Amino acid sequence: MKKKKFIKKAIYPGGINQLRKFIKDNLIYPKEALTHNIEGNVLLKYKVNSLGKTLDIHIINGIGYGCNKEAIRLIKILKYTKLLNRKLRVTTNKTITIKFRLPKKNNIEINYEIIK
Repeated sequence: MKKKKFIKKAIYPGGINQLRKFIKDNLIYPKEALTHNIEGNVLLKYKVNSLGKTLDIHIINGIGYGCNKEAIRLIKILKYTKLLNRKLRVTTNKTITIKFRLPKKNNIEINYEIIK
């Protein structure tokens, strides 16, 4: 017999894959991190209120060079769906790891033709 959960937790619209896509599409790699060739993960903790807004964003483990500020900016613009929990206002605690990877440098291809 399956247990029914009394309280629904906040879930990003479209699930984890849409959340990953949102972060990938909106992440702006900080210039300071680019110039110092910094890569790494920023671990954040935040809350989602019953209206779907994020609040109380804290960095658990950061890497600096502007990456921490960028991770906080991304979490601030997240929008979750509103929760209706039997007319109770429920705040959900979340943790997320945002990965900062240096963009791969494009290999320049030169096409040429030798005419005799």
